[in-house]
Amino acid sequence: MPTVCVVGAQWGDEGKAGIVDALGAAADWVVRFQGGPNAGHTVVVGEDTFKLHLLPSGLVRERPRCLVAQGVVVDPEVFFRELDELERRGVDTKGRIFVADRAHLILPYHRLLDGLTETRASVPIGTTRKGIGPCYADKVSYRGIRIADLMDREWFETRLEGEVAARNELLRKVYGAEPLDPAEVRDVLLAYRERFAPLVVDGAEVLAEALDRGEEVLFEGAQGFLLDVDAGTYPFVTGSNASVLGLCAGAGIPPRRVDRVVGVAKAYCTRVGGGPFPTEDPGPDGEHLRSFGKEYGTTTGRPRRCGWFDAVALRYAASVSGFDELVITKLDILSGLPVIRVATAYEHRGRRITRFPAAVRVLSEAVPVYREFPGFEGDLGGVRSFEDLPPRAREYLAALEDLVEVPIRTVGVGPERDQLVRKE
Repeated sequence: MPTVCVVGAQWGDEGKAGIVDALGAAADWVVRFQGGPNAGHTVVVGEDTFKLHLLPSGLVRERPRCLVAQGVVVDPEVFFRELDELERRGVDTKGRIFVADRAHLILPYHRLLDGLTETRASVPIGTTRKGIGPCYADKVSYRGIRIADLMDREWFETRLEGEVAARNELLRKVYGAEPLDPAEVRDVLLAYRERFAPLVVDGAEVLAEALDRGEEVLFEGAQGFLLDVDAGTYPFVTGSNASVLGLCAGAGIPPRRVDRVVGVAKAYCTRVGGGPFPTEDPGPDGEHLRSFGKEYGTTTGRPRRCGWFDAVALRYAASVSGFDELVITKLDILSGLPVIRVATAYEHRGRRITRFPAAVRVLSEAVPVYREFPGFEGDLGGVRSFEDLPPRAREYLAALEDLVEVPIRTVGVGPERDQLVRKE
């Protein structure tokens, strides 16, 4: 540090929260800069497991102050439910959690429209139906309502009245759904207004002042690079820039203030929801990864699709993101497999592809070209030194470094905060 950005390098669920938790021990600030409650971050501390969706993972640590920045879309109900749950479990959040005034609000009609749109879509994308896409759509079409708007009651009520009326017309005439009660929506949000008031700050100003003081700031991304709305497998993506591309706009800082970018990837691949997944393995090996890796969505509980490490996708993520280093998580889950595969290229209609394609049809039809590695045995959970990893595991990691062309500095061998092996 002083400024480090931690982002997912695959389709999300890479274990970013555990890395943020580990780095957060030395941070003054932990900042969530994009996404909404469609992202589940899990932190394991001994016997305790914390599952967060909107709040930064740094809250589980005692030291850092935490900011939900302007690029995040905030569902007030989820925000305060998580905050209350942390307090109930003995986590002191007072004076440590803030929310940017420019962050947009997820409103009841966003959640309704998310579900209705997904149900009627000709090609469903597997949305979590939390209202994220419709909220970001309103943001860029000038129809969003921000926390700053909520703080100005007269302005808020005027804006909300018009927006609810427009959405009710859409709900009735297009979807045949019941309209919302404008007064009920208003009263619920005004109740949250009182709780938000002491937490609301100018996020960009807070971060600028912290960086000017030389404080250490850790930026936490949600989802993963391949779900980025611009760089990912569109349209099977999320509504924001779920990569380092979204950091500066989402946090409100200039690029020159970002010192280090850490990409987090699993030792294999998973994906939740629809969309192309070239290295998916529906057979026994994929089931091994799902079973031993406990691959079920933190937010939805859905089984994750599982498959092999995709070096084509990782090279693309690294090239666009400028990773300074990689963290490889869940290496322990590969233990016991006789053969481990890595996709080094794709074949598509007689043509070899080494660059991750933009066309969804090409990616859906692509056949991975695998390089095979001998498996390794043993329980890796107690390993704390890189040299103590099985030789074949170290050979596998060295191959990933060569294929992705980014140094691997940290390896995860279990879910707990002390199960990280640092390569010096």
